[in-house]
Amino acid sequence: MIVINLDKAKGVAHNMRRAKRAEEFAPLDIKATIPSEAQQAEMSRQAIREKYAALQEQMDAAQSVDELKELLP
Repeated sequence: MIVINLDKAKGVAHNMRRAKRAEEFAPLDIKATIPSEAQQAEMSRQAIREKYAALQEQMDAAQSVDELKELLP
């Protein structure tokens, strides 16, 4: 029988979340350096931060690997 360590699974899931977040940030990082687009880019970046902060909390609260899999980005 295969036993999955939930804490290690959460670590892997968080790494996947961080990679996806970085992928979404990449185009906005460039736009943030353009004065005419900086304000809109920062608003978009904040929305991404909030989305992934909520996801992080849900991942931390997951009680099973199946719950964690459902949350993966």
